[in-house]
Amino acid sequence: MTYEFLQHYWWFVVSLLGALLVFLMFVQGANSMVRSLGWTPEGRRLIVNSTGRKWEFTFTTLVTFGGAFFASFPLFYSTSFGGAYWLWMIILFTFVVQAVSYEFQNKLGNFLGANTFQWCLVLNGILGPLLLGGAVATFFEGSNFVVEKASLTSPLLIEGGGQAISHWANASHGLDALLNPWVLVLGLAVMFLARTLGTLYIINNVNDEDIRSRASVRLLGSAVPFVVLFVAYAVHLLTKDGYGWNIETGAIEVIPHKYLNNFIEMWPLLIMLLAGVGLVLAGIAMEVWRKAGSKGKCQGIWPAGIGTVLTVLALLLCAGWNYTAYYPSTYDIQMSLTIDNSSSSEFTLRTMFYVSLLVPFVLAYIVYCWRKIDSRKIDHEEIAVDEEAY
Repeated sequence: MTYEFLQHYWWFVVSLLGALLVFLMFVQGANSMVRSLGWTPEGRRLIVNSTGRKWEFTFTTLVTFGGAFFASFPLFYSTSFGGAYWLWMIILFTFVVQAVSYEFQNKLGNFLGANTFQWCLVLNGILGPLLLGGAVATFFEGSNFVVEKASLTSPLLIEGGGQAISHWANASHGLDALLNPWVLVLGLAVMFLARTLGTLYIINNVNDEDIRSRASVRLLGSAVPFVVLFVAYAVHLLTKDGYGWNIETGAIEVIPHKYLNNFIEMWPLLIMLLAGVGLVLAGIAMEVWRKAGSKGKCQGIWPAGIGTVLTVLALLLCAGWNYTAYYPSTYDIQMSLTIDNSSSSEFTLRTMFYVSLLVPFVLAYIVYCWRKIDSRKIDHEEIAVDEEAY
C-alpha cells in the first residue's frame, strides 16, 4: 500500500459516505412535504413516524462523513468547516432542529404545539438538502479561501498571534457560494432529488392509501424539476474548465473540459454514472407505471436509492481522482486543495485503513436493523399502540 493508494482509497471512502448521505436525505425530502401529503393530524403523524424511524441513520452518516473528512483530509476540514462556518452552522442548526422537533412535538407540556415542530421539519427538509447540495457544488465551482501553510512557522503564530493555516477571503464565510447560480442549480437538484426519494419512500413505507395516492400525484412534481436541473448541471460540468495538478511540480493548472476528460479516462466511473442515472429514472418510472394501473409493488425507492448512491459516488470520485483539484480556490488557484496536498500523513491513513476493514460489519448491522424496523408497514394502528411513537 503506497501513500498514493491510501490517498485514493480514503477519497473513495469519503465519497461513498457522501453518496450514502445524499440517499438518506429522503428523510428530509419526505419531511418537506409532510403538510401536503398528510392533510389531517393523523396523516401527518404517520409521515413523521415513518421518517422518524430513519432520521438517526441520516444524522449519523452526516457526522461520520465529517469525521472521515477530518481524519483523512484535515486541510479541507479546517478550510471548509472552519472558514465557511456560516454555511455549515446553518446546515447543522437545521439538523439539530430536526432532532428536537421529532422528540418534542407530541410531548406533554409542549406549549408551542405539534404544528410548530412540523414546520421546523419542513424547514430542515428544504434547507438541509439545498445547502448540502450547494456545498457539494463547491467541489467543482470552487470557493473563496486562502491557504498559507507557511503561517504554521510564522513568528506571529509562535508568539501567540493566533494566525490560522487557512481562512476565508471575505466576511461572508461561505454564504458567498450561494451567489454562484450553478451552486444553486445543483443545490436545488439535490433538494428535488431528496423530495423524489422521500415520495417514493413514503409510498413504500406507509400503509395508508390516501397518503400513497397524494404522494403518487406529487411524484412528478419533484422528479421533473430534478431531472431538468440535474441535466443542466451535468452539461455545464462536462463543458466547463477544471483544475488539475502537475504530478512533477505540484502546480495547479486550468485544464479545458477536465471533468469530461476524467470520465473518459476513468471510463468505469462513466459507466457507474450512467447506470446510476438510469436506476434513478427506473425507480421513478416504476411508480408512474404502477399508478397508471399496471401490477407491481411500491418498490421504486430501491432502484432510485441505489442509483442515487452510484451517481453521487461517480461525481465525487471524478472531483478528486485523476490529479484533479477537488476544492478549487477562486482567490488563488495555486491554493486549491488536492488529495495530495491536503491529506493526513501516511501513518495516519495506513492506521485508519485497518480500522476501516470493520465498515462492512457496521453496514451489515445497519441493513439488519433497517429490515427489522421495516418488517411491518407503518399504519394508524401501530402508532396508536406504540408508546414511543412521535
